Amino acid sequence: MADKLVIVESPAKANTIKKFLGGSTKVVASMGHIRDLPKSKLGIDIEHDFEPEYINIRGKGDLIKSLKKDAKNAKKVYLATDPDREGEAIAWHLANILNEEKEKITRVTFNEITKGAVQKAIKQPRDIDINLVDAQQARRVIDRIVGYKMSPVLWKKVRRGLSAGRVQSVAVKLIVDREEEIEKFKPEEYWNIYAILEDKETKKRFEAKFYGKQGKKQELHSKEEVDKILEAIKKEKYIVDEIKKGEKKRAPAPPFTTSTMQQEASRKLGFTLKRTMSVAQSLYEGVKVPERGTVGLITYMRTDSTRISEEARKVAQQQIVANYGEKYYKNRYYKTSKDSQDAHEAIRPTYIELQPDSIKDSLTSDQYKLYKLVYNRFMASQMAEAVYDTMAVTINSGEYTFKANGQLLKFKGFMTLYVEGTDIEEKEEEGMIPELKEKQELKLNKLNPKQSFTEPPPRYTEASLVKALEEKGIGRPSTYSPTITTILERRYIEKEKKQLIPTELGKVVNKLLIENFSDVINVEFTAKIENEFDEIAEGNEPWKKMIRTFYGPFEKEIEKVEKELEHVELVEEVSDVKCEKCGRMMVYKYGKFGKFLACPGYPECKNTKPIVETIDVPCPKCGAKVQVRKTKRRRNYYICENNPASCDYISWNKPKLEKK
Repeated sequence: MADKLVIVESPAKANTIKKFLGGSTKVVASMGHIRDLPKSKLGIDIEHDFEPEYINIRGKGDLIKSLKKDAKNAKKVYLATDPDREGEAIAWHLANILNEEKEKITRVTFNEITKGAVQKAIKQPRDIDINLVDAQQARRVIDRIVGYKMSPVLWKKVRRGLSAGRVQSVAVKLIVDREEEIEKFKPEEYWNIYAILEDKETKKRFEAKFYGKQGKKQELHSKEEVDKILEAIKKEKYIVDEIKKGEKKRAPAPPFTTSTMQQEASRKLGFTLKRTMSVAQSLYEGVKVPERGTVGLITYMRTDSTRISEEARKVAQQQIVANYGEKYYKNRYYKTSKDSQDAHEAIRPTYIELQPDSIKDSLTSDQYKLYKLVYNRFMASQMAEAVYDTMAVTINSGEYTFKANGQLLKFKGFMTLYVEGTDIEEKEEEGMIPELKEKQELKLNKLNPKQSFTEPPPRYTEASLVKALEEKGIGRPSTYSPTITTILERRYIEKEKKQLIPTELGKVVNKLLIENFSDVINVEFTAKIENEFDEIAEGNEPWKKMIRTFYGPFEKEIEKVEKELEHVELVEEVSDVKCEKCGRMMVYKYGKFGKFLACPGYPECKNTKPIVETIDVPCPKCGAKVQVRKTKRRRNYYICENNPASCDYISWNKPKLEKK
């Protein structure tokens, strides 16, 4: 009989924890959630104050019996599920299912799976925090109501099996709105003039950019404006008017939150959100390393806090001073955003002495890459600023002004270890301008006028969408990855070279939801709901009161939409393609993989056809039309319409029009 029973979610976590506790402690896994709302019905008793009707998850009967038996045989049961709202809810469900006396069951949490953290948690058990449980229940119930009540609208007007969701539908809306911005965008012409100038003494050259006239900034929008300036300055001298020297400091980025880790892993490693969270989970739960056994390598990976413990701060200081020297260290504290739950630390290595390269052989390739990213980001966050010497030069040519800026890195500081990525490509660091004197005349080597056009806003990537969701207050650390994974799996959006593009299906679904549920599918409402979940977690608002307030107006909206749709038949878009089996004109339908052609005579005629997309370049081999098709992974390839009958042309690359 075990004195203590510790229940965690996963076997990997159980294996790591086992060795930190004595032989009289048994550690078992619940394999995630053991109870949930039923899949086959709403599962919420609207008439009885929105009481959730939880059921045991199918297939977990034997596991539940085993957990009950272990709990019966233990003197004390410790529920050690993850330290967030989801983990608190799993612990609460476990307590309900085990049905042991209240004094016997207790809750423990730890932010990292290390010997010290686990043993300390076992010594400091607490009651289940019902406020955190209620916040999770509120999210689950609202999301179930929204999805269950809104999805039938899509079934009636698009096709059965489609689904709507509170957060996912807003994410799709952001992507569709961005696509519409891009489509409506009208490029505007603008010009720059670059002067390649030379210091006559040193013969060193540098580039100056046109600034304006008589010290006032002037924007150039046409070739005529540019030609006028070029004509005016072609015989003028280039005189140094002003030199400003200075110093610029660049501070490191804070240690990772869930969101920033997902963004950086996407930019620097090319990881999807799902892959990042899966790898992070394995690093948190435990990896076997030499001379230590199985240890958790990073702190809990679902957090929106940038706070770090004093203990971790001290160890980081020792490592930085030992490896780089005293001048590279700076004790830093980072402000956590006002919306942060701040329940945990930032994501950091748990054993700071375990440098990534020292345990590389114990990690998979993905684990090593992500661990190194987390490790270097954390260490850099405790390092000194990088320092640049800067020079800004103003040069006059007659009435017109050119400006040149230069900078030279003189102390790398944190950049020795880590530089944060960005979504926009940055230019290489500028070099230093040669030492110049005021009133000095420079030699003109060349004038380069350059025409450019304004560009539309970029499409979202997984990284930039997470950033946008976080900035707008939509979702929380635990929801970013499942939200984006869901809309990709439902084919509402697809990914092309990292860019997220709405599919035809996504556009149709978005239009229908905006037309019928504009009060629910909007950024402000979704952010407001998130804040209310936070209020429930703080104990400031009863969760059922929040559901009641939400449900009244939502139910009226549903009733209104259902009434409007009562006599609406799905109006199908008719194509110009005739069904070769029965002669009817085929209609457009939306399926799992997007738009396709189907005979309206179903079920008598079940003929369907893919929509064939062609390009305006003929087949390089036979001159016939070239079709665009997609692989199962949604990658485009190009194939002759006569393939395989009389032509074998097929290529990953789009054929080019041959010049005669």
